[in-house]
Amino acid sequence: MIREQVASSNIRSLGYDAASETLEVEFISGSIYQYYNVSEALHEQLMQAPSKGQFLNSYIKNAYPFSRTG
Repeated sequence: MIREQVASSNIRSLGYDAASETLEVEFISGSIYQYYNVSEALHEQLMQAPSKGQFLNSYIKNAYPFSRTG
């Protein structure tokens, strides 16, 4: 999955696959997580959020199934 670098103190890059509704998050620490069943609209809101880390923690982190991939 292709990830786009973002301006964040906690997140290095974000990627999204619309076909599988999978959000991929690479953290500054180097950890990579995939979150499943994330709608395209929610991904767009995340990309527009002034604080991507805060948005991720508030709306995605404990609300969607995930796995650590890296």
